[in-house]
Amino acid sequence: MARYTGADCKLCRREKTKLFLKGAKCESPKCPIEIRPYPPGEHGRGRPKESEYQLQLREKQKTRRIYGILEKQFHNYYEEANRRTGKTGENLLQILETRLDNVVFRAGLAVSRDAARQQVRHGHFLVNGKKVDIPSYRVREHDIVEVREKSRNLMPYEVARATTADRTVPAWLGVVPDKLRVLVHQLPVRQQIDTQVQEQLIVELYSK
Repeated sequence: MARYTGADCKLCRREKTKLFLKGAKCESPKCPIEIRPYPPGEHGRGRPKESEYQLQLREKQKTRRIYGILEKQFHNYYEEANRRTGKTGENLLQILETRLDNVVFRAGLAVSRDAARQQVRHGHFLVNGKKVDIPSYRVREHDIVEVREKSRNLMPYEVARATTADRTVPAWLGVVPDKLRVLVHQLPVRQQIDTQVQEQLIVELYSK
């Protein structure tokens, strides 16, 4: 499976904002964007005038990198969102949010989406009682996501059980910490998605 294997912190610096790709490191003073808040590379300190196209492109790249998705799959998600009724940008965010790896991260069972993706691939999660090891699997309303019984004593889930109460969980999800279980109450609407992106810029970019 194709995936980005470069330095995550360079992505944050390129977008000039924290994408929260490294878990606790992003909250610490060691976060590279706190030390070097400009894009990487020889000309990173420059301030080139940004065109409308550049703003749209950067917003698309930022969103894609937040969710850890490569270009082809992201474009396919856009095409699916465009076919649905309603606002294309909001449909796109809903598709991204309902990926299984994102649900695991949002529920506080993993410190980052990368970690959540790895845990799902290793077969640690059940959806409605069946093992699912595909990070892009889309959850639906009333689904139940949980850590399989054999994995519950592993260190990441012991930590998750102890710290889930300190984490803000989106209203469309419900978490039962002692059972390491996530309940999907509903599909998320835009007001319940706190990802700081301007999805309309992405729609404008792909509409050209």
